Amino acid sequence: MTRRISWTLLAVLVLAQICYPLTTGATRAGLTVATVVLGWLLSVGHALLSRGPRVAAALVAVATGGGFAIEAIGVATGVPFGSYDYSGELGPKLAGVPLIIPLAWTWMAWPAWLAAVRLTGGRAATAGGSGSTAGGSGPTVGRWAGRIALATVGLAAWDLFLDPQMVAEGYWVWRDATPALPGLAGIPVSNYLGWLLFAVLMMSALRPLAGPAAEHTDRRDHPMLALYLWTYFSSILAHAVFLDLPASALWGAAGMSVTAVPLAVTLLRARRGGDPGQEAHQPHRPGVDATR
Repeated sequence: MTRRISWTLLAVLVLAQICYPLTTGATRAGLTVATVVLGWLLSVGHALLSRGPRVAAALVAVATGGGFAIEAIGVATGVPFGSYDYSGELGPKLAGVPLIIPLAWTWMAWPAWLAAVRLTGGRAATAGGSGSTAGGSGPTVGRWAGRIALATVGLAAWDLFLDPQMVAEGYWVWRDATPALPGLAGIPVSNYLGWLLFAVLMMSALRPLAGPAAEHTDRRDHPMLALYLWTYFSSILAHAVFLDLPASALWGAAGMSVTAVPLAVTLLRARRGGDPGQEAHQPHRPGVDATR
C-alpha cells in the first residue's frame, strides 16, 4: 500500500514537472505551487505510511516548521542567506514568506535523508542476515557523521538548481547579490552557505526526533530514492536544454552528484546482484505494518 500510493504521487509529480517548461506566466507560477504541494504530500505521506506518526511529525517539525522559521528570520534580517524579498506570485505569505517555501524544504529533505541512510549502510536486515534494523545498536559515530554530511549536501546542493530557476522567474530577488558563484549572477554565495547551515541543523535534529525507525531503508523507500534521482537528472536536463540555464545545470550537477551518483551506482549494483537487503522489511511494528 505504501509503495503504491508513493509511486502514484511520484508519477503525478513527474508529470507536473514535465509540464513546467511548457507553461509561462501565471500558469507556470500556479504549477510551481502545485508541484511543491505534491512534493510535500509525497514525502510526508511516505514518512507517515512507512514509519508512523512520530517520523512524519518529526519531518514536519524540523523541515516545515524549521524551514518557515529560518525563512522568516532571513526575510526580516538577511541572516543567514542574505537580503532578499519574495514576489507575490507564489501564493499567500506569512511574515513575508510564501507558505509553500517551507513545504519545499520538506519535499526534498526526506528523500535526501533516505539516500544518505541507504549509502551509509542503513538497510533493514533479512531473517538470519545482516544490516541495520530499528532494533539494532545504530550507526557508529563515524557513520553517523557521514550520514549527516551526505544528507546535508544532498539537500543543500539542490538549491544550485532551485535558486537560479526561481530567480530567473522573478519569484524572489536579492538586494545584494555579491559575491556570486561564476555564472550564477543575481544570487549571493551567502545563500548557499545559509542552506548548508540550516540543512546540517535539520538533518542533525531529524534522527533524534524521529527515533530509530529513521535509521534504515528497505524496499518501501524505492519511490523516495527514485524521487531523489529523478530530481537530479531531470534538473540537469531541464536547466541545460529547456530553461536556458547552463551554468546552474553544471553547478547543480556537480553539487548533487556527491549524493546522487553514489546512490545510483549503489542501487544499480543491488539490482544486478539481487541484494536481499533492498527487499527486506523492517521487523513488525503494530500500527505501522498495517499501512503497507
